[in-house]
Amino acid sequence: MRFDVLTLFPKMFEGPFAESMVKRAVEKGVVEIHTHDMRQWAWNSYGAVDDRPFGGGVGMLIRVDVIAKALKDVKKEGARVVLMSARGKRYTQADAKRLSGYKNLVIVCGHYEGFDERVSSLVDEEISIGDFVLTGGEIPAMVVIDSVSRLLPGVLGKDESSTRESFSTEGYIEYPQYTRPREFNGETVPEVLLSGDPKKIEEWQNDVTREKSRK
Repeated sequence: MRFDVLTLFPKMFEGPFAESMVKRAVEKGVVEIHTHDMRQWAWNSYGAVDDRPFGGGVGMLIRVDVIAKALKDVKKEGARVVLMSARGKRYTQADAKRLSGYKNLVIVCGHYEGFDERVSSLVDEEISIGDFVLTGGEIPAMVVIDSVSRLLPGVLGKDESSTRESFSTEGYIEYPQYTRPREFNGETVPEVLLSGDPKKIEEWQNDVTREKSRK
């Protein structure tokens, strides 16, 4: 799967994806991550991509013509274009699974005070990772890339890993898990997990999962 990211700060993506699972996915050729500096499509010789809002207001807005030119050059046939936006739909595991079905995602990261309103007409959907304010769309874009990548075949070590964890099945939270030592600071591992009875263990896991998901 190919990710194309339009951003003002492409170097932000170097560290997070230079380690762990996504790095291995890139090395395997399962994932490609390409960052594109918006300033390549600047509207003036100084590399500006933003401008003052009509009618006044605080801050600057990224111009629609800049994004239009960038998408014309970057977007490939069949690609899904996602705008990271505070007013977008709240991102869920179901969205990660849906987006993992595309061969190419183009993710547009905002900055400054946001975008010219007309940028919305250039994208397929707007996504928010929560009701809080960040300095830009780069970190939310990383969240999307990470959550989508781990669902792709061949990325995780075990095929079952992405299907038996939190939010993957019917919106339930994953059951608690334990390892050695059996007792720590007065807390002990539930006896059923030591029983060796797969049916009882599965029943306990399902019961605890439903109980935690109701809280």
